[in-house]
Amino acid sequence: MRFAIQREVLLKPLQQVVNVVERRQTLPVLGNLLFVVDERGLSVTGSDSEVELVARTSLEAGSEPGETTIPARKLFDIVRALPDGSLLKFSLSGDRMAIQTGRSRFTLSTLPARDFPSTESLDVVETIVLQEGSLRELIERTAFAMAQQDVRFYLNGLLFDLRDSLLRCVATDGHRLALCEAPLGSEINARRQMILPRKGVLELQRLLEGGDREIALEIGRSHLRVRREDVIFTSKLIDGRFPDYEAVIPIGADKEARLDREVLRAALQRVAILSNEKYRGVRIEFAPGQLRLIAHNPEQEEAVEEVEAKSNVDQIAVGFNVMYLLDALNALRAEEVTLNLRDANSSALVREGGSDRCRHVVMPLRI
Repeated sequence: MRFAIQREVLLKPLQQVVNVVERRQTLPVLGNLLFVVDERGLSVTGSDSEVELVARTSLEAGSEPGETTIPARKLFDIVRALPDGSLLKFSLSGDRMAIQTGRSRFTLSTLPARDFPSTESLDVVETIVLQEGSLRELIERTAFAMAQQDVRFYLNGLLFDLRDSLLRCVATDGHRLALCEAPLGSEINARRQMILPRKGVLELQRLLEGGDREIALEIGRSHLRVRREDVIFTSKLIDGRFPDYEAVIPIGADKEARLDREVLRAALQRVAILSNEKYRGVRIEFAPGQLRLIAHNPEQEEAVEEVEAKSNVDQIAVGFNVMYLLDALNALRAEEVTLNLRDANSSALVREGGSDRCRHVVMPLRI
């Protein structure tokens, strides 16, 4: 196995796959990256047995085909530390990989490629094609609401809900919920729900670059694969049932306040400074034409902000976790946002003015 490659050409696929590799591994070979050289060029694979990333790139002429696994972090640190424009020459001899560039020479130990676990061939039940930017937006607007290490394991991920000609992403940690949907180019065969685990979501979010480039989502019975011309991302799915999230969205929430998103966000950030550090509670008093935001803490300090709003609500006060409200507002894009309530004990529905495409539900907090 022998090949030559420019530093910048190799650095991009390494950056794409190296984060998948965990620092602590049950199998030593999972601390390595799988390198395969063939007539199509070089493919670099990183895996933690749950999430797998394969990145492809072209090579200089005169390559010798072969495959092996190379220590991921050491190789990445070496390539990153080399000067721009370096031409790296790799040659495998026995179980040693020699890397030479200019006056620098490195020798790394390798492990056999046959020991590297590959994701079993995916039994694809449905393939959908959508724009890369569209999928990235869905994840960015919802992933923050995923649970972290919750005993309800099915909440530690992001729901992909395929229905009719829509893809809907939903996340909840039991205290708040984020939902966003985007149209697909064609109708799907049947409604499907898949839960992508947290690590897979974060890796996919980092990988997606946005724009109008088309990507394919290949749905298997226990895996999800995202295929782009230069990268193949595969992740196991969480084997569990996501809660009925539509039941959480308030129905009949006719108490409405419309206001400037940036003005509300700035006011919430200011009152959060004096909120209780443990509960982060803020009391919102709805009144005709305005909202009052009030925060207290155990030191008897108080913050009060009054914000203009197009509101027909007559004196309702509800407590919320101020950080959850800020997360929801940060995920929205429109200048105007709408807060809907049913009564003083109901969750708040936070939306962009006049649009239901992205919805956020924040549970009330007793203050």
